Amino acid sequence: MAERSLRGMKIGANSLESDQGVAFVGRKQVIYICPVGHEFGVAMAVDAEPPATWECRCGREGKLQNAVAAEDNKPVKPPRTHWDMLMERRTEDDLKILLEERLELLRSGKLRMRRRK
Repeated sequence: MAERSLRGMKIGANSLESDQGVAFVGRKQVIYICPVGHEFGVAMAVDAEPPATWECRCGREGKLQNAVAAEDNKPVKPPRTHWDMLMERRTEDDLKILLEERLELLRSGKLRMRRRK
């Protein structure tokens, strides 16, 4: 059985598709410089707007060499808290009624508090 091993292709080794008829998007090299002095390039599409900063391999933030970048000045949304999400669904009067109902059940013994083991 050992001399009759099956041979085939490795998964992902070679593609069975050809490159005929494929139109590649034009690319440009955008240069960034980090505070340490590293200069690195990032390939982007020609019509893409490069961000003002890009993380360098050293972990610092590199700035775009030509300051033609679109500013990332999107308005920052304040984080929604649990209370905000609760207030979208219920009013304070509804919450007070629910609290009273639950306290009533707890006091009457119909509702038990669960203890973690």
